[in-house]
Amino acid sequence: MVNKIIYLVLFCVLMPLGIKAQNTFEEFKKKLEGDYASFRDTRNKEFEDFRNKINEEYASLLKKTWKEFNAFQGIPVPDEDKPVPPVVYLDEDKDKPIKDTPKPFDEIIPIVKPEPQPEPVVPIEETPKPPVESYYAFKFFNTSLKVRLEDKHRFTLRSCNENEIATIWNKLSGTAYNNVINDCLGIRSQNRLCDWAYLLMLRDLSYSFFKSGSNEAVLFTAFLYCQSGYKMRLASAGNRLYLLYASNHEIYDKNYWRIDGESFYPLDCDQKQLRICQVAFPKETPLSLQIPTEPLLAVRISAQRSLQSKRYPEMIVTVNTNENLVKFFDTYPASMINEDFGTRWAMYANTPLSKQAKNSLYPSLKKAIAGKTQSEAVNRILNFVQTAFVYEYDDKVWGGDRAFFADETLYYPYCDCEDRSILFSRLVRDLLGLEVVLIYYPGHLATAVQFTENITGDYVAMNGKRYVICDPTYIGAPVGATMPKMDNAKAKIILLE
Repeated sequence: MVNKIIYLVLFCVLMPLGIKAQNTFEEFKKKLEGDYASFRDTRNKEFEDFRNKINEEYASLLKKTWKEFNAFQGIPVPDEDKPVPPVVYLDEDKDKPIKDTPKPFDEIIPIVKPEPQPEPVVPIEETPKPPVESYYAFKFFNTSLKVRLEDKHRFTLRSCNENEIATIWNKLSGTAYNNVINDCLGIRSQNRLCDWAYLLMLRDLSYSFFKSGSNEAVLFTAFLYCQSGYKMRLASAGNRLYLLYASNHEIYDKNYWRIDGESFYPLDCDQKQLRICQVAFPKETPLSLQIPTEPLLAVRISAQRSLQSKRYPEMIVTVNTNENLVKFFDTYPASMINEDFGTRWAMYANTPLSKQAKNSLYPSLKKAIAGKTQSEAVNRILNFVQTAFVYEYDDKVWGGDRAFFADETLYYPYCDCEDRSILFSRLVRDLLGLEVVLIYYPGHLATAVQFTENITGDYVAMNGKRYVICDPTYIGAPVGATMPKMDNAKAKIILLE
């Protein structure tokens, strides 16, 4: 469309000159197309030359900048007060009106919005397509994927010697591997892979193409990851090569290395001392652990699960989810941002519910709340989450604290207060479009909803808005009731998207 406009403008300018319109138009069109093709080819060559220069310099530094580093002990999950057990709302209180009571709080934890995903330092030009393209097929959480790789792209890393690594890096930097980089970035976009999923996808590709866990597979993963714009470091111990990835998140219970003031975490490595190459790649960007969109994975439907509200027995649903997505969530490293542990729960709560779970769950829930006021609808959703799930402590089920994404709460047989609050916040935002915040009390997580109707009860006030307390673990409690013995003076409000 832009080109046509340019041609028409030139045509209109030339008409007064008396030049034959049709011939002039075609001549200038061809000339402009040729000029553009020449410009494009020149620009692509400049990009490729620039990228080659960067990789040559990087490979040269790979020979020199290795140093021994000791790992820092992984950050433990913050010590919380003893978990508060669920409380049953007293029968004698069910018919009593709830007073409008403002509640204090100690701190507001702001929203941390996802950053744009990293991109290559310059656009990577695709190499000319042969008459018949050869693809390499592999699986990622049972999802069939393919990239342009052939046997000729395999290489052998004879040792972890710096010179040998640099030699192979130079080989990888040639145009022969451009198409596979573009294919990987295409998969990231088409399958909506977050940074964590993308790193695992590159690893699975490399582990499939080469021997799983081999030095060749690690180096290939590192190369693809680096060329995609991500910040990483190569490391070795003995004759084994390892990949370290940078993240601005503080990952719990995982040893890490500090290099130039930044934290790097190991992929598939339990070493405590590594020889690390410190060289940086231009415009490299740390990995984010936020999951802004559902990764598009092949669907393997989980077993159906029946869930029913006790107060509203007509509110019964049969739900299932995507087991491949649940398996991906199982790999997810818990973390916080800016040393603020409340951001951890926000990352879980802001992750969307899967399409599979929505399709099985939402029609029944929408029917159950249709025609209801906001108060009636939220009370129904609240009681559903309070009574349809079985409560159990994480340390008993998992051996330690573990938060669930909403899909996981629908999948696993047990959940606790944080899982219920995360799911409830997701349901209310999706089904009613109301704002929800999480409220962390010492040893307990609850929620509060910003109604647009006049709702009385316990509430917190922020920025001119009232958020009414809704506690999914206060069994049978209505909207506006705070669970007994909650210390609001120490409560932290966690804002959600």
